[in-house]
Amino acid sequence: MPDHVTMREHKHMRRFGEKIMAPELWHLNRRSVSAAVAIGVFFAFIPMPGQMLVAGLLAIWLRVNLPIAVMCVWITNPLTMAPIYFFTYKVGAILLDVPLRTHEFAFSLEWLWQEIGFVWQPLLLGSVICGALAALAGVIIVRLIWRLVVINSWLKRYQRQNSVKRKDK
Repeated sequence: MPDHVTMREHKHMRRFGEKIMAPELWHLNRRSVSAAVAIGVFFAFIPMPGQMLVAGLLAIWLRVNLPIAVMCVWITNPLTMAPIYFFTYKVGAILLDVPLRTHEFAFSLEWLWQEIGFVWQPLLLGSVICGALAALAGVIIVRLIWRLVVINSWLKRYQRQNSVKRKDK
């Protein structure tokens, strides 16, 4: 990660002011990264415009890693968006005990507004539940991987120290 002094002096970053330059928004530590992953993954599952902006603002407010929070939103991208939101809709429909709407797709604004009226509740419920579960899984996975990396580096350091001690004897 670039240091915050370099970021502060960058011509495009200066326009956002001092809050975005806080060093804790750019540091990589277990708490900051895991919370940023949780924020980004949660908002990736919420079907709304401005997901990256909301994730970024929440990352700034909570003082967690800003770039990771924004990047994790891209779990839903043009290739993954339809399957993810269809899955979350199915989860919501099952939980609300409503039948799945399955009929032909017609690419028009009128069709979209008509369908949104029927699917918004199961889609929103499924999105919040799946987003929360995925965010929790993200935190657990990041913390587990972080711990494994730290343990591995401790073991390597211990082995290096023991090999140096053996050579000295």
